[in-house]
Formats: sequence, C-alpha cells, structure tokens
Amino acid sequence: MINAAVVLGKKEEAAAYTQLLKKIKDAFMREYVTPSGRLISGTQTAYTLALQFDMLPDELRKAAADRLVQNIKDYNYHLTTGFLGTPYLCHVLSRFGYTAVAYRLLLQESYPSWLYPVKMGATTIWERWDGIRPDSSFQTPGMNSFNHYSYGAIGDWMYRVVAGIDTYEDDPGYHHSRIEPHPGGGLTFASADLQTGYGKLACHWRLDNDSLFIDLTIPANTTSTVSIPAPDGGRITESDHPLAQVKEISVESVGHGILEVKIGSGDYHFKVTR
Repeated sequence: MINAAVVLGKKEEAAAYTQLLKKIKDAFMREYVTPSGRLISGTQTAYTLALQFDMLPDELRKAAADRLVQNIKDYNYHLTTGFLGTPYLCHVLSRFGYTAVAYRLLLQESYPSWLYPVKMGATTIWERWDGIRPDSSFQTPGMNSFNHYSYGAIGDWMYRVVAGIDTYEDDPGYHHSRIEPHPGGGLTFASADLQTGYGKLACHWRLDNDSLFIDLTIPANTTSTVSIPAPDGGRITESDHPLAQVKEISVESVGHGILEVKIGSGDYHFKVTR
C-alpha cells in the first residue's frame, strides 16, 4: 500500500501507511520476539515470514536466518513449512547467503520434500507432502487433492534464482530486467525463457569442465543488469572477446566474487573460466 500510494503521488496516504507499518512491526516485536531476537515460535514458517516481510530490525536478521538454517539441519535438511511458509522459504535462504541449503531442500527425496511425491509417481503438485504414504496408502480424502498449486510455489525460486530471471521494483514489466543465475546443487545446466511485453527474455546456463557458459536474450527496447559469478572480469569473455573489448557492455561493479554488467537488447554469450 505504501508503494502504491507513492506511485500514485498520494503523499498523505503513504505517510499514514508508513506509520501503520511501524506500529505493526513494534507490536510484533513486543509480542513475538525476545530481546535477543529469538522468535517465540521456533518453526521454519515463523522465521521465514518474519524475514521475508522484514518484521525484524536489521541487526537481528542474520541471527534469525542462522536459526532458520539450524532448524532445517535439525530436521536433516527437510522442510516443515505449509502453504504460508513454502513460497518464501528458499527465497529467504538465498537472500541471506544460504542458497546451498535451498538447493538441498529442492533436491531432498524423502518425506517431506518436493521430490518425495515425484518418487511416488506424482505428475502434478499435491495438496499434502504425503498425499500418498510410503506404504502406498492414501491420506484422508477430506483434504488430499492431487492437483493443488500451493507447494508448486518453488517454481518462482527456480525461475528467479536457479535460472536467474528477475525484476526490479522501480522498473517493472521487465523493461529493466535482472539476470543473476545461481549454479549449484549439482545441477549442470538450467534454462528459462519468458515471453515479456517486449519480446522473449531468456537465460540459459551450463557448466562444462572448468567453464560456466551463460547465454542471454534481451528483448528490444529493454536493458538488463547481469550478475556473473566470477572473481574479476579478466576470466570472462563475451562471444569469445575479452569483456573489456565489448563496447556494448558496461561494467557496473565488482565484488564478493560477482561481476555486475549492464547490457542492452540482443543475444549474448558469456563464458567464465574458473
């Protein structure tokens, strides 16, 4: 509501909703968070929602993310979230530097997990993690749909983080896209194509021996900021040309093993030699 009010130029409404948000966060902290930052409810969903919606002050978020990861480890890298927490769980893990843990959840094969139903023969998303039990018996028919979207929300993380096609809040509709693939989890390739209002936006990456290949298609009349996992530009080429020689590419920043570049429309073929 704050964002909508700002976009519409409703300054009084933006101020009112900003004040309301502060009151809500203060009430949340008083009721559900200890002085050291520990949530009264220690569930994965509780920590996921508190972090996803920035209910905790900055100084408490890292410790909260660590507690979330410890909870996942305590369950032997299984998720325990339901309809409310599942859509945000892996996004929160990636946001706080735990993409490797998110990959372990994605690829977990035993119950509860995304791949447990697949191992049980599922070709659709189930309403329950164990709609069919390991002994092949069914859960109660009163709540056991075998065509239910909610847990399929992991797809959003796969598109935005694994494949790396994302957006910016201040330039919506993929007019300025964000490309940030995250190879990991033992995957050797990932591909995503999205038909935007400007045309096809695509990011395909693959690992081959000691090299990472990233092939991009950026639609006409748009730009994209690309985060390339590499320590510096010296190991990166585009269409076999050293990055510094490609005038269509503007290097935005380098740091923490990531090179950030800005590109315009067209096809690009990056190679990162590890």
